[in-house]
Amino acid sequence: MPVVIELGPAASRFVAPRVSPLAELCACLHALQTPGHHPASRRWADAVRQDAEPALLDRAAALSPLWGAFRARYLLPLSANGERELAEEIGEIAALPREEFTGMTAQALLGKNTPRPEEALRDPGRFLARLRQHAEDRFTLGARLLSDTEGLRETLTEFLHLAGEQWFGAEWERLAGPLGSEVRGRFHEHRQDGAAVLAGFPTARVLSDPPRVEFEKLYQARVPLSGTPCLLVPSLHVNPHVAIKHYPGFPIVVQYPVRGGDGAGPPSLDVVRERLKVLHEPLRVDLCRTLLREAMTTTELATQYRMTPPQMSRHLRRLRESGLVVTHRRGARVHYQLDQEAVRNLGADLLAALHR
Repeated sequence: MPVVIELGPAASRFVAPRVSPLAELCACLHALQTPGHHPASRRWADAVRQDAEPALLDRAAALSPLWGAFRARYLLPLSANGERELAEEIGEIAALPREEFTGMTAQALLGKNTPRPEEALRDPGRFLARLRQHAEDRFTLGARLLSDTEGLRETLTEFLHLAGEQWFGAEWERLAGPLGSEVRGRFHEHRQDGAAVLAGFPTARVLSDPPRVEFEKLYQARVPLSGTPCLLVPSLHVNPHVAIKHYPGFPIVVQYPVRGGDGAGPPSLDVVRERLKVLHEPLRVDLCRTLLREAMTTTELATQYRMTPPQMSRHLRRLRESGLVVTHRRGARVHYQLDQEAVRNLGADLLAALHR
């Protein structure tokens, strides 16, 4: 079944690439709940499950129907007015008119697009019965949506702020650069190809009569592009999915996996060359050995190696930028850990030597 974006006249004027930290956080939360479907996100998800407060993980599980297979529309950009910080995008959820928040939440819980989302709530009993057929956690959220809409919204936005701070901050610091580069590349393609840039995504194809782009999905929909912004949002954690969101009165959003991102194939020759260059410094090899055994902060490493924190930070930055170490947050502290898969790709003997 296809989702069809009807191009119409002057369609290219309405297409714009854009980075969205909220959309990437949504992709991360989806991967956290379904790690088996997202091997490229397993490292991040495992680190979160290892380090997170159990109460916050419980809150994530309770809210997870909102970022399941059918994501709530408000978890991707709600406006086309330039890029936002994560806190600003969460603020747009808080500022949504009550009717829009309710409709978008109902859609996510039902897992279905409807031309008039508010109609799903006209019969509360039927709405809740349908949710109970799906799953108990959906029913629980649906009952709260009906009885305490603003309380549910506050619970959601508070959780997103906490997850962004405790789980996502260091990850976004790692991803923002590659995603920004992808957006710049898409801008160039858009200038050359116009709205046909949409055909470059997985499962998409361009048809000419009438002009349209079809995406093979598990549901069917037709969305006119003329007069409606269409945001192209790259992601390193949405892989292997392409998420297409549309809701009356809001931009169309296509969140797509970045080509060459995690899990998308072997690293380029330039990446391998840079990693070998970084490891030419003996101290960094020793740091890799240390970080293989235990995740540590900059201050802890500086103390162990009798260096100042700024000196140690420079070495860690080179290792992180080359993709040899990853970061994850525990409260206010950022810990560094060796990416064993990245080292294994350089050579099994190197990884074995570090294990000795």
